[in-house]
Amino acid sequence: MQFEVWAPQAGRVTLQCDGVTRALERDPQRPGWWRGDAEAADGSRYGFALDGGPVLPDPRSRRQPDGPDGLSAVVDHGRHLWRAEWAGRPLPGAVLYELHVGTYTPEGTLDAAAGRLEHLAQLGITHVELMPLCPFPGRHGWGYDGVSPWAVHEPYGGPEALKRFVDRAHALGLGVVLDVVHNHLGPSGNHLPAFGPYFTDRHHTPWGVAVNLDAPGSDEVRAYLVESALAWLRDYRIDGLRLDAVHALVDTRARHFLEELSEAVDALAAETGRPLFLIAESDRNDPRVITPRAQGGLGVHAQWNDDFHHALHTATTGESQGYYADFARDPLAALAKTLTGGYFHDGTYSSFRGRRHGRPLDRTRVAAHRLLGYAQTHDQIGNRAQGDRLSALVSPGLLACAATLTLTAPFTPMLFMGEEWAAGTPWQYFTDHTDPELAEAVRRGRRREFAAHGWKEEDVPDPQDPATRDRSCLDWSEPEREPHARVLAWYRTLIALRHAQPDLSAPDLAATRVAHDRDRRWLAFRRGDIRVAVNLGPEPAGIPLGTRPARVLASWEPVDAPGGDGVLRVPGESSVVLLQE
Repeated sequence: MQFEVWAPQAGRVTLQCDGVTRALERDPQRPGWWRGDAEAADGSRYGFALDGGPVLPDPRSRRQPDGPDGLSAVVDHGRHLWRAEWAGRPLPGAVLYELHVGTYTPEGTLDAAAGRLEHLAQLGITHVELMPLCPFPGRHGWGYDGVSPWAVHEPYGGPEALKRFVDRAHALGLGVVLDVVHNHLGPSGNHLPAFGPYFTDRHHTPWGVAVNLDAPGSDEVRAYLVESALAWLRDYRIDGLRLDAVHALVDTRARHFLEELSEAVDALAAETGRPLFLIAESDRNDPRVITPRAQGGLGVHAQWNDDFHHALHTATTGESQGYYADFARDPLAALAKTLTGGYFHDGTYSSFRGRRHGRPLDRTRVAAHRLLGYAQTHDQIGNRAQGDRLSALVSPGLLACAATLTLTAPFTPMLFMGEEWAAGTPWQYFTDHTDPELAEAVRRGRRREFAAHGWKEEDVPDPQDPATRDRSCLDWSEPEREPHARVLAWYRTLIALRHAQPDLSAPDLAATRVAHDRDRRWLAFRRGDIRVAVNLGPEPAGIPLGTRPARVLASWEPVDAPGGDGVLRVPGESSVVLLQE
């Protein structure tokens, strides 16, 4: 078997494989690369030593059986027997479900999560979006401090468990999306700097020095990240990737890294005959991210739309702190703007940033499905001091309104695990750092952050306390009890409508028409022949829909179809979906 490693600054590189050490040779065809042959098979343990230093794991390791600091293990992907026939599932028309493997079940493994996938198929979900799976020190964490971006966290089950998960999902008709982090690696267990210029101090991110996308040596770093992304799509049959915080991918080169990555993914899709896609997390409100490359954009296929979330959150909760401030001034107007224009901040002044932010989205060039809409995400819940979900903040009726807006809006909808039954469990920030100094720094930093906003230290959960993770696990007995069962039935109804009514997945964002009343707190919008009416106020409201006959497709509380006056009478904190004849 041939081993190779990029180590451009090394004068000597040795391979240790299954206890045998041998020197590698420079690759004459590729500057900075070393290569050599050794007897090895699936499971063989190996690592590289540079200039007589310690044996380190492979930067391209496919498996870390003993954690990020241990030896790598050979993975023979050809040994896995795939069982499900799978032609892929595209993003248009999708309903996504964000899932954290470590808290989706008490066991916190991929196999245990796979055992709960039938619930999602019955709910009407089309794609499961897994939070990051790369190895990190300890057992439990969010995954955004991962290292070894080609490997699967061993406590989750390692590479074979991910393949079993994907196979089970595909057998149920579910696509799989994986959250990947290219903007930084974790602070512990990251051995890349020993091998080469993977990072640069030319730029800085909230997590420290930036990944090297434009300094000397960046050709190989970019290829490293692109090949890692393609490996998930090829070797694990993943259907799409969610790209974490792409605004932190600092790249001054003429051809942006995202453009290079999207081109490579599109090429792999053409080669495999499966629809593959990228979803960016970006807070720039820059439509170039999701504009096709042929039209001068970066070619990413979709992005999270936090503006819709912020407008919806302020409208249902009344919160106005931090980045909610601009949306809270008139939440229904903010909702109306996002429903018709995608972005709220499209060049407008952002008081949170102290400057103008974003630029307008060309609704004639960008299909609505390229924006993801959601009422809750891991970020928006877990970055609250106590990890409280929307269900802890508002009534079941307002939860139903939020669900209605999310699942009938023009955007590709996404749910966060447990949202569909108004889970009573929080989802808190938890870590399991094995470095005592790092663990204490994270604990202090978390509490200091919220103390600045008036929280007492003792009221902010300790990220390192195992109970913090345990509290965040879903309670699978809840869906059988009220009020959870009623909320779950409402989500199933809305998702079924979205799949059944073509107008609800129409791509034309400009075709959406919205009306609202700030004082009486109702909002209604039209998508083709579908009418959606939401009353966020506590009192019944008469909402004018026009005199064209309409029938009720679904309602949270019992309502009658509009009479001859065209007015729909909606109870307080309730919502209705209608079809006009």
